[in-house]
Amino acid sequence: MPETPRSYMTEASSESRSERRQRHPHGPPDLRGPRDFDVVVVGGGHAGVEAALAAARLGSSVALVSFDRAKVGEMSCNPAIGGLGKGQIVREIDALGGAMGRVADATGIQFRMLNTAKGAAVRAPRCQSDRHRYREVATETVLGHGGIDLIEGAAVGLLFGEPAASGGKPSVVGVRLESGRELRAPSTIMTTGTFLRAVMHTGEAKSQGGRVGERSAEGLSGDVETLGLRLGRLKTGTPPRLDARTVDFGVMEEQPGDAVPKPFSYLTDAARFPFLPQVPCHITYTSPATHDIIRDNVHRAPMYMGAIQGVGPRYCPSVEDKIMRFPDRDRHQVFVEPEGLDTDVLYVNGVSTSLPAEIQERFIHTIPGLESAKFLRHGYAVEYDFVQPSQLSDTLAVQDVPGLFLAGQINGTSGYEEAAGQGLIAGANAALWVQDRAPFVLKRHEAYLGVMVDDLVITNPKEPYRMFSSRAEYRLLLRQDNADRRLVPLAVEAGLVERSRFDAIVAKEGAIARARQTLSKLRNADNKPLAEVLRRPEETFASVTAGLDASSGLRNLGEEIEEAVEIDVKYEGYIDRQQLQIDRLARQESEEIPRDLDYAAMQGLATEAREKLMDLRPRTLGAASRIEGVRPNDVALIGIQLQKLR
Repeated sequence: MPETPRSYMTEASSESRSERRQRHPHGPPDLRGPRDFDVVVVGGGHAGVEAALAAARLGSSVALVSFDRAKVGEMSCNPAIGGLGKGQIVREIDALGGAMGRVADATGIQFRMLNTAKGAAVRAPRCQSDRHRYREVATETVLGHGGIDLIEGAAVGLLFGEPAASGGKPSVVGVRLESGRELRAPSTIMTTGTFLRAVMHTGEAKSQGGRVGERSAEGLSGDVETLGLRLGRLKTGTPPRLDARTVDFGVMEEQPGDAVPKPFSYLTDAARFPFLPQVPCHITYTSPATHDIIRDNVHRAPMYMGAIQGVGPRYCPSVEDKIMRFPDRDRHQVFVEPEGLDTDVLYVNGVSTSLPAEIQERFIHTIPGLESAKFLRHGYAVEYDFVQPSQLSDTLAVQDVPGLFLAGQINGTSGYEEAAGQGLIAGANAALWVQDRAPFVLKRHEAYLGVMVDDLVITNPKEPYRMFSSRAEYRLLLRQDNADRRLVPLAVEAGLVERSRFDAIVAKEGAIARARQTLSKLRNADNKPLAEVLRRPEETFASVTAGLDASSGLRNLGEEIEEAVEIDVKYEGYIDRQQLQIDRLARQESEEIPRDLDYAAMQGLATEAREKLMDLRPRTLGAASRIEGVRPNDVALIGIQLQKLR
């Protein structure tokens, strides 16, 4: 009889709570002071929404503070969720009880699975969203969840408490609103997005604000600096919005969604999905004339005339950056995307720009199909403060500042999905800390969220951090199709999802195991086990089971089970090798480094390694090994020093 296949659930649950998670770095909270809430969340974007919901699911009372109640869950830039590396995060958020996947399913107007011609490890779901519906459903989700008070107002300062230790930094015990009202709570989560001391740029013109029509948050940066935290400046940008009634789609390439779309959420009723009419996007290209206009006027772009010091995202550059960095290319792809079913607004993906308005109109009108396009809003860039994330622990708590957590673009990341994932982690840990419970920490081999947080806390990004599948060394284990199998057991253990979801995973794992055993037993006409046949690249679960009847137990298992069985069988050898690699590195990952380890006194460390280690203060030997500039020999020296300290 073949060995029972390894279960993702069994692996994830095999470690005890004490082995998996250390106590919170701040120790137990001081709950003696007055409080209005358990957790205050500052900012109602994607990070703030997930932070508030996660804390509330754990039983905490939550205040969610937003400039504008009508802008909760706002899609500030592109009206889309998911994509390469990002779609995996959305699936993980859903497995952990978060809302993003369900909101995307409810408001999506086009769904596509990307990279279907490639291996399962890099496939990723993406949807085009109805911008206004997304915001409405996100707001309804927050308001409909018990334990959350949505408070409209501007947070202008942090409230400080007593230091946890003599000579230490003060704790954060809430926020002060512009109205003078104080919201006191043991845990405060800053999810301020691009609003900290934010400046918007269009050509030579600039104004304060983190999003068009909304002002910046000025006071909070000063309070963060008062705590001794290091800040930096980053920038992001957005393209023009055009009127669909003035665009010629006939000369563009139509880009439809999948004929049979798949939802993000494991909880979405696939039989009723999708819920909204589906519409196409379109593809066009810049032209040589476009490039000439931009090159002739690039000196008027804020970045090129020195008006912006912040660095923009490398993988989502402005159109002027693309043209200057790639002078040999005579065209760049432009995706023309609808912003909703009841609007004529188009998002012109691929031409993010902060050139002067008149220059934007000139170059847009040289793009095929956009020659007569009417502008509804010009593109602009936003420059904003962020906190160097190496000052955070892997719970997203600020080191040495009890009660303060950070999530989203304030940590130097870009993207709705990255922000939402951080919000969930920070919200869960803020609530768990108040309850004096073990923190919720995901490891690199458990989730893309674990990869992202680990990347952030062992580096200080020089540009906005974006998730890609290439960042995950164990991406074969971290597929979008198995997020529930990996993470639901951990979410149940932490209290983030109900027990019924765990029971569903137990049933799913059982069905997968039975199907795999049957495939190993049954043979084809050539006397080959069906499992062996299925490993051939050209074979699928459907093809190897086509001639079987219902008594085989392999018919009508459902698409989800059949897909899981096919992937598990085809990639079994590769998955086993990755698991062996994880097991070999487990000792390094669990070997903790004291925060006060004296790297300056250690003989033999390379100068660059010493500087990086003193600045970043990695929590474990494994984290130290991933710091750029730290060599294997340096890691070995640290290991020897740790042995001496035992």
